[in-house]
Amino acid sequence: MEEIQIITPEELKKKLEEGEKLELVDVREDEEVAQGMIQGAKHIRMGEIPVNLDYFDKDKEYIFICRSSARSGNVCYYLQEQGYKVRNMVGGMLAWPGETE
Repeated sequence: MEEIQIITPEELKKKLEEGEKLELVDVREDEEVAQGMIQGAKHIRMGEIPVNLDYFDKDKEYIFICRSSARSGNVCYYLQEQGYKVRNMVGGMLAWPGETE
């Protein structure tokens, strides 16, 4: 299986602070997201990714986020196999040093 590209929470925070436009997708459950999401992230639960494939554009790169980066990693493998550009935020929200909304 091909390696998944990753990004650290610190790298992501820096990019966002520099105003970089990134496609963030949070794949946690509703009750987890209610406790706070990274600003600008889109919420698509892991189980709903397959029915939401039309949301994703193969020309864009998406950064996937979950609580600890296990679920987002699974989503990354799944989408990468289908030709999408993906990156997994390692450590997940447990490691996120920035603010949430």
